Amino acid sequence: MTQDAAGGPVTPNEDDVRSGAGAAGERPEARLEKAVGAAEQALIEFEIAVETFRIEVENFSRLHHQKLGPMYSRLDELDAQIAEAKAGRTGDPEDLAKAQELRALVMPMPGVEELFHDWMDSDGLSPEAAAMLTDQPVRPPERVRPSEEARKLYRELVRKAHPDLAREEQERTRREEFLTRVNAAYARGDEGLLRELAEEWAAGPVPEVRLSASEELYARLEWLSQRKELLTVVARDLEEGAIGSMLRMAPEDPDRLLDEIAEQLLAQVSEREAELARWVQ
Repeated sequence: MTQDAAGGPVTPNEDDVRSGAGAAGERPEARLEKAVGAAEQALIEFEIAVETFRIEVENFSRLHHQKLGPMYSRLDELDAQIAEAKAGRTGDPEDLAKAQELRALVMPMPGVEELFHDWMDSDGLSPEAAAMLTDQPVRPPERVRPSEEARKLYRELVRKAHPDLAREEQERTRREEFLTRVNAAYARGDEGLLRELAEEWAAGPVPEVRLSASEELYARLEWLSQRKELLTVVARDLEEGAIGSMLRMAPEDPDRLLDEIAEQLLAQVSEREAELARWVQ
């Protein structure tokens, strides 16, 4: 209670109390809500980066196998032939054992076509692989790398439809199913389908936004932190893997890196062929 200018008591009305409380921070969990929102957006950005890098690693791995696989296979075959020729010349038990070991490494396996992406069959190198080794015209490996516009569409869709923004299980399920389609389109670099999905999401229901209690917000922050730790492990595994390490060597032009490696492998093939010729003379 306060006093007026004449010294009489003055009782604040309800509007004054409500206004004062709002200025002082009527909802103590408001700052926590902002922190949760910022953490959610940061996690989504991190997930986008990890998923984008995973797709790039997957695409580069396919290109690597298609373009360099035949050369690695040819080197293994030449190593086996050299060892066999040497063992046949020397008759040494160690040379014979090594020849058998190297030959076992290049023996055809059931289902080899599927395992080696059609560049090797049960009879050896496929015609396309053989052409690649002899510098003859060959169908180039399929290149699937999302365009800048596809990346932009993908990022916008993930930000808007990410399941972590849902507050109800039914809405989370809807978002997860939708993002499964988004990820598939992005992996194929299908810019047109991504546009269609963006229109579909824009026309869909708007999820209800409700205020959360402080305890629920703290639990949400803890979950976000745990999810971030899991994604960090995934990102580290991708970066430290053989393909990821190669991709990080030339992120702007990975095709050039493949060409350089191919030149080195072709030189090694020539050296092995010359060595084999010396042993079979």
